[in-house]
Amino acid sequence: MSADTLLASGSRIPVPTAPPTGVRRPRGAVARRIVLYVALAVMAVPFIVPTIWMIASSFKPLDQIFASPPSIFTASPTWDAYVQAFGFQPFARQYANSVYIAVVVTLIVLLVSSLAGYAFARLRFPGQNVLFLVVLVGLLVPGEVTIVPLFQMFKGVGLINTHWPLILVTALAAPCVLATFIMRQFFIALPVELEEAARLDGLGRLAIWWRICLPLAKPALSAVAILTFLASWNLYLEPTVYLTSPDLFTLPQALTRYTDAYGGEMWNTQLAAATMTVVPVLVVFLIAQRQFVEGLAHSGLKG
Repeated sequence: MSADTLLASGSRIPVPTAPPTGVRRPRGAVARRIVLYVALAVMAVPFIVPTIWMIASSFKPLDQIFASPPSIFTASPTWDAYVQAFGFQPFARQYANSVYIAVVVTLIVLLVSSLAGYAFARLRFPGQNVLFLVVLVGLLVPGEVTIVPLFQMFKGVGLINTHWPLILVTALAAPCVLATFIMRQFFIALPVELEEAARLDGLGRLAIWWRICLPLAKPALSAVAILTFLASWNLYLEPTVYLTSPDLFTLPQALTRYTDAYGGEMWNTQLAAATMTVVPVLVVFLIAQRQFVEGLAHSGLKG
């Protein structure tokens, strides 16, 4: 008899009760948990303290950043460094450059890696494993090895001092290879019965990829998106090689140009610009970290 029938007849359906909340955990388990939390807190100090110091020092006057005795916070915070960061060079334009390049690269990698990962996971063709191994070899080739021939190639087609090299090299290099591996591992773990049922409904390969596999691959896509966005956001060597105009610079390249007339570092202005560069990425990661971890965990379920 269904639940609707029972409700209609006036019968009561027993509801499972939650376990009592007053049950105490064994002392050993509590002690292990406390030790774990303390160890994690100690391990987090080298990562959290420099970030806090960077953010706090961006509000200090220049003469207080390296004052002795040192202090993290200042009694007279000021926004002058943030104003100067935008006035010293076209920082807003450079910020927009990094954002749009990272977004475009991420979208390209999501499209290419999901298609390639699905092909390697579901299609059967001669030399499949060998070809996948050749693709993975791309992770072993450092970017510094290919930077000179790539520069000559882009120079030959007139793309130097444009954003095209940053988009194409990043979207089709190591980040895309890693993304393809993650997507392949995720698609392998999906039940084959889902595709068989879709074929019975008349769906083709592309329709199955778009309507069945991609909606289920949101955790893996989130992990790929975060890894790819960070890889593009943190690029330094490629912009230094391909770009010469300050209006085209990206953020990592722009951060190195906050120097005074004598070549000295403008520390408070540089820290303010670095804070504006890092904090948004930290916020995005904190929001999406659950999907990020879940995607990496699912991508390693099956080989």
